[in-house]
Amino acid sequence: MRRWAYLAAAILTEVAATLALRASQDHSGWLIVVAAGYAMAFAMLTMVLREGMPVGVTYGIWGATGTALTAVLAAVLFGDPFTWPIALGIGLIIAGVLFVEFGSRPTDLTQ
Repeated sequence: MRRWAYLAAAILTEVAATLALRASQDHSGWLIVVAAGYAMAFAMLTMVLREGMPVGVTYGIWGATGTALTAVLAAVLFGDPFTWPIALGIGLIIAGVLFVEFGSRPTDLTQ
């Protein structure tokens, strides 16, 4: 259960850092949040891996969830476009992550 909490923290801090990066275009003070957010995200990813989650699964969930959250929040906060092709692309990313997740589970070939 701890690894999921670490992964959630990694996702949220990475999304915050990415949104702060966008905000820094107007106000450079946000760059502090960018640096701190990315540092915290990678620290949390390290904790997830230490808890035993496979790296492909960890990175896939982190990347897909972060992409989806960033796209939605950027549309809300900054007026960035959120079109049906963007939504479809996010859906395809999530589907790909599910394939990675299911493919990473060991199978018993003796049955």
